[in-house]
Amino acid sequence: MSPAEVLKDYWGYDSFRPMQEEIIMAAIGGKDVLAILPTGGGKSVCFQVPGIMAEGLTLVVTPLIALMRDQVLNLEKRGVRALAIHAGMSRHEVDLALNNAAYGDYKFLYLSPERIGTRLFQSYLDVLNVSYIVVDEAHCISQWGYDFRPDYLKIGELRQRVDAPVIALTATATPSVADDIMDKLAFREKLVLKSGFERPNLTYVVRHIEDKNSQILNICRGVPGSGIVYARSRAKCEELTAMLKSEGVSAAFYHAGLGPQARSERQEAWKVGRIQVMVCTNAFGMGIDKPDVRFVAHYDLPDSPEAYFQEAGRAGRDGKRSYALLLWNGIDTRRLAKIGSVTFPSLEFIGDIYQKLHAFFEIPYDAGIGRQLKFSLEDFSKAFGFQRAPVFHSLKYLERAGHLTYSEEVDIPTKVKISVDRKSLYDIDLPSEDMVSLLDILMRTYPGVFSFLQTIDEEYVSARIGTTVPGLRQLLYSMSLEHVISYVPAAHSDVVFLHHDRLRPGNVDLMPERYNMLRENYEARSRAMLEYASETDECRSRYLLRYFGQTDTVDCGTCDICREKSGSDSHGDSTTEMLIGFIKERDGAYRLEELMTEFGNPAKGYSKDYLDILRHLIDDGIVPPYQN
Repeated sequence: MSPAEVLKDYWGYDSFRPMQEEIIMAAIGGKDVLAILPTGGGKSVCFQVPGIMAEGLTLVVTPLIALMRDQVLNLEKRGVRALAIHAGMSRHEVDLALNNAAYGDYKFLYLSPERIGTRLFQSYLDVLNVSYIVVDEAHCISQWGYDFRPDYLKIGELRQRVDAPVIALTATATPSVADDIMDKLAFREKLVLKSGFERPNLTYVVRHIEDKNSQILNICRGVPGSGIVYARSRAKCEELTAMLKSEGVSAAFYHAGLGPQARSERQEAWKVGRIQVMVCTNAFGMGIDKPDVRFVAHYDLPDSPEAYFQEAGRAGRDGKRSYALLLWNGIDTRRLAKIGSVTFPSLEFIGDIYQKLHAFFEIPYDAGIGRQLKFSLEDFSKAFGFQRAPVFHSLKYLERAGHLTYSEEVDIPTKVKISVDRKSLYDIDLPSEDMVSLLDILMRTYPGVFSFLQTIDEEYVSARIGTTVPGLRQLLYSMSLEHVISYVPAAHSDVVFLHHDRLRPGNVDLMPERYNMLRENYEARSRAMLEYASETDECRSRYLLRYFGQTDTVDCGTCDICREKSGSDSHGDSTTEMLIGFIKERDGAYRLEELMTEFGNPAKGYSKDYLDILRHLIDDGIVPPYQN
């Protein structure tokens, strides 16, 4: 089958998006290729099509567990067998998945980067028939990238044992980052294929304003369709949601503090349109494929152009007019000036966190390698009297320095092991028939349940014994009290994976040179973001494209700066005319609130000085004063 036939048969599409076919043909031709496609550009098709066409197994390295699961599910719906290995799985489960990948009829194996260096994965390399190595979020391998992760460096080592082409993909890479990616992945010949980053249907609007709430309310009311509002903190998400709902806007908040069921339900309600606006932290959005998002608003200034471009790019993937609104004021400026000290605690503090983490879990020196720790940032911080933010960033730096992997919000499934041997089981007098039925189903469904903690499908098992999932959990708990089973309840938790035994103070290499480089890079990206927000002359789109190395561009003609240049925002122009028309339609009887809802909506392109223009019109007697 040709790539076009695979696309048609498995996806139902008649044609590829820009650059997809070129990337696929390069991979089929055995070339290493770095694909730089904007958010929503269809990166997954670029490796899934050649992966389906190839004889062997495609390894897909990605740090996004939620995206990993979604893609495995979507492939299976299309009749393509796929597996995933990620944090939260036991050694036995990983072993089983790798065995299936090696000897079963599977086409894709998704795995998180920290798994590459494990002995278990390495032991299977010689029997995995790898056709492609896919590196998603490839900017994570670059020391210059905004989200560098040391586990990604193991992919370069992987190439020494696996002779397969690399397909590296990212949505955000400056020229220096792109070059570094290809070096770190040991490209045999450097090849970068990228589509233009222009989003002609996306209107960028920046407002320097103190009253951010009114601007958020105006765009939510004024732009029909779905929207996303990004805020920095969980508390701000909840506060904004309450404000919007009190004003009649259908909204919900989403952040990492929600349980998995609540997050799944809200995400689904937003995707199908039951909720108009999702107010969220940056925990929301990765892997969300909703084409008809009409606006993305940022309540706070992001830390980097990379993060902003990716998040704003979630609007208008269907090609229709959409809006990216960024709000900022002096508070954002002061926050960015201070954030370096929070994001990069001192190396002494980071070293102290390393030791206290081990002490918290009672891990002695020269022990702990391979331990997977269920971790609560809140409990740990309280135990030692620390603020959460510096602890969080210390753990992230320890991850970058290669000492551990810190995975946030991992879903840990229910696990069960029958504690007594098979013969003794029949001599136990269980207090209920439900327990007998449950044991029978566990033995029939999970053959290894006597030997290992087995992940069980709660919905399937509860249906088999005629109860609910909560009823099943209560039954499992009761059986654990009878010492018949070992029961590990389902949990939603952060997880810390230790890469080596606990080191003594003075022996923990915190890589000061890398620390200084990362801090300088972070500060440079923050300055670039502030520069973008405060820009008054260069087209917003051109600024962002230039930042990512695309210089052959033209003004977009729709951003706030282009509108200002074209004279569409000057006094005596269309804003004045529209104000007069708006008031005349109401026979001069208008309220300030309804006027602000219409003209304060940044997406409609009126002058941000519309209230000053109104005052001039009232003073000149052209329109009557508004009613209170």
